[in-house]
Amino acid sequence: MKPIRKAIFPVGGLGTRFLPATKALPKEMLPIVDKPLIEYAVEEARAAGIEEIIFVTGRGKSAIEDHFDAHAELEDVLRDHDRHDMLEEIRLSQPEPGQIVYVRQMEPLGLGHAVWCARYLVDDEPFAVLLADDLILSERPCLVEMVEAYERHGGNLVALMEVPPQDTCRYGVIAPGEDDGRLVEVLDLVEKPQPEAAPSNLAIVGRYILQPAIMDHLGLGVVGAGNEIQLTDSMVKLIGNGPFHGLRFSGTRFDCGTKVGFLEANVAFALQRGDMAAEVRTRITRILDEF
Repeated sequence: MKPIRKAIFPVGGLGTRFLPATKALPKEMLPIVDKPLIEYAVEEARAAGIEEIIFVTGRGKSAIEDHFDAHAELEDVLRDHDRHDMLEEIRLSQPEPGQIVYVRQMEPLGLGHAVWCARYLVDDEPFAVLLADDLILSERPCLVEMVEAYERHGGNLVALMEVPPQDTCRYGVIAPGEDDGRLVEVLDLVEKPQPEAAPSNLAIVGRYILQPAIMDHLGLGVVGAGNEIQLTDSMVKLIGNGPFHGLRFSGTRFDCGTKVGFLEANVAFALQRGDMAAEVRTRITRILDEF
């Protein structure tokens, strides 16, 4: 069983839900308090032992590359003004030289297509996939918990959460087998089923550990829901060819692909900050009273 050393970050989307803010700024660079979404995802991957970060990008995403690059002029200014705490913070956000690789998704053909674009970089190793839109606030990073489960059971693994039955049409949903309350056997996967057709209310959140065989299925280019190449459709092909589980992760997930979820995440993360929690709580109370 090979270790999980590589992680794919599909970041080629246009972010149309956040227009006009995302006309020139990648949605992955939208800040949660004072840190962009993509940095939270990269931090989670590095905490889980990921050594190679693969960004599948598109047009207009150069700000992501710049963010994870060194910035000599900025570092000089911070040093000259004795802002060593901030200097250390931005240095910690920079991966090691050569640790990040960028590949272009030429056409927006779906999540499955974005993952497939990284096939030559993945080669014959299992890999993780992280969707920055799914931001998880927890004491232990979600991918850390998933890698630990993978090391015990191998195979393929997805992150799971329970959703209201009426919301199954927004997610990939599993048909569960054996369930110990945390780890769930996956018998089947359905992409965005209507509530009456959903096999459960256990929905897949944007964290995956997948075997490289999935690239062969993605390469067939089969179009599914939304007229896109769906990752879920190819994951189904892996069921029965090795262990396949879902993990109920600890913590709270925020859907930062929506405006309300993005605002909710900003409030929640601000309330976890000792340097601002009290003031934020006071101001929220004042807003609620006034409006």
